[in-house]
Amino acid sequence: MGRGRQKAKDAKIARQLKYTDHSSDLRELERELIGRSSVPAQPSEDERRDRWAEEDD
Repeated sequence: MGRGRQKAKDAKIARQLKYTDHSSDLRELERELIGRSSVPAQPSEDERRDRWAEEDD
């Protein structure tokens, strides 16, 4: 593919990214992630810190 065609393709993609509505439905994403959750959640940093503090006592 020539440089002109590639440049036109890149410009087309850039326009799509610039003018496309990127708003996301966070509740829908949450439902999707919860529904497919087969991997246990990682402990938060606070939970890990609490666990280490308990081990030190």
